[in-house]
Formats: sequence, structure tokens, C-alpha cells
Amino acid sequence: MPSTPQASPRQSYWNLSRSPRYSLTFALPLLAMYEVLALAVNQGEGLGIRNGADVLLRTVAATIFGAWGPPLFGAAVALILLALAVRDSRRSGAGIRPRFYVLMLLESAVLALAFGVIVGLITAQLLNAFPLAIGQAKDAAATSWPVMLMVSLGAGVYEELVFRVLLVSGLLFVARTLFGWGNAAATTFAVIAGALVFSAFHYIGAYGDPLELPSFMFRTVAGLAFSGLYVTSGFGITAWTHALYDVFLLVARGS
Repeated sequence: MPSTPQASPRQSYWNLSRSPRYSLTFALPLLAMYEVLALAVNQGEGLGIRNGADVLLRTVAATIFGAWGPPLFGAAVALILLALAVRDSRRSGAGIRPRFYVLMLLESAVLALAFGVIVGLITAQLLNAFPLAIGQAKDAAATSWPVMLMVSLGAGVYEELVFRVLLVSGLLFVARTLFGWGNAAATTFAVIAGALVFSAFHYIGAYGDPLELPSFMFRTVAGLAFSGLYVTSGFGITAWTHALYDVFLLVARGS
């Protein structure tokens, strides 16, 4: 009697949801929602109010490509993500299972809630006091809810793109190739260094927050969580987890 075929471990949800064809296309709706909100909030006036990491990348694009840089930047990000996803899909020869996106969204929501509790508790233990959640309480009354929602969604896309895809991946490459470290040491170095840079970024520039130990520690611990999630789960789930994490904090502050 023929045996029932078993699903290959490589075809499991855990493996497939981390592959580029799922991970990158999963991030596209988040990018689209952020861009639509940014256009609505800014009414089409240049850069306007955007997530800080987004402004950083668009400024670099404007410096290199001039006036066409910023307007083309968002489209370029979307096309690159889609192209990488299509390439992975062609290489695998497998189709897309839509239900996986639902599971990925549920996973991201659960992780965002868990991170909110765990990061707060760890920071509280380190400081022996409950921290300021996101260091923006001083602006909450003066900033509209749509603007804060837009910035939160942008954090999921662009902060993960800058501080995880570019920074953590770059640090991993340096640690492995230049330092000759093994995977465990290189990953530990990249996660910790990336988290410190991620936290420090929030205090730079005219719109940066005042540097305070509670908020710096909170963001560093959050950075460790997101960097660790990125190296195990890829860009898509990390981006959505970060976005929902910030949205949940926004809702908690408003309640």
C-alpha cells in the first residue's frame, strides 16, 4: 500500500514565509499604505512630514539624482522588492499560497504585542523604573493621529530597511568577511551594534527627541528584538511587527 506523501520541511510555513517571494511581497501593502497616508498628510508638498529613515534615504536620493530623486524613490523601493520576490518565485518554481499572508499578519500582530510587553519589562528591570514608551509624549498633543499613524507605518518599512536590511546585513558581512568570525559571533555583534545605532538615530536632527536614558534604553532593547527577529524571520514579518508595534503604542497612548 503506498505511503501518504509527507510535506517537505522546506515547504513548511516557517521556511516559506521567510523566503523572499513571501517576505518581500508581504511588505508591499505596508509600503503602499504609508505612501498614501504621506501624500494625504502632506498634500503632495515635497518631502513634508515623513518617517525619519525615509527622509534620510530620500535626501540621499535627491543628492545623487537631483529633483527627480525623492519622487522616484518610493517607486524604486517597491519595484526592487517586487523584482526580488519574482526572481525568487521563478527560481523556486512554486506558486504563492494566499493563506500564508494571513498567517504572517497574525504572527506579526502576536509578535508586536509580545514585544510591547517584553521590551517594557526588560527596560523596567534594567532601569528599575517604567520607561517612557516611545519618547514622543511631548509631541502627542500637538501631532495629529493620522500623522503619527503614517510615521508608525513608515517605521515598519523604512527603519527596517535602513537599520536591519542595510545596517545589520552590512555588519554581518563585515564581521564574517573582514573579521573572520563565525555565524554566532557575527550575528551577536550585528544585532547589538545595529540596536545601538537604531536607538541613537532617534535623537539626531531638528526633530530628534531629547536624549534621555529611559527612552534610549527602551529603543535599544526594542532594536535588539527587531534585529534578532530580522536575522531569523526576514524583512516582511519584521517590518509588519515593527509597524504594528508602533501602532499599538500609539493606541495605548491615546487610550
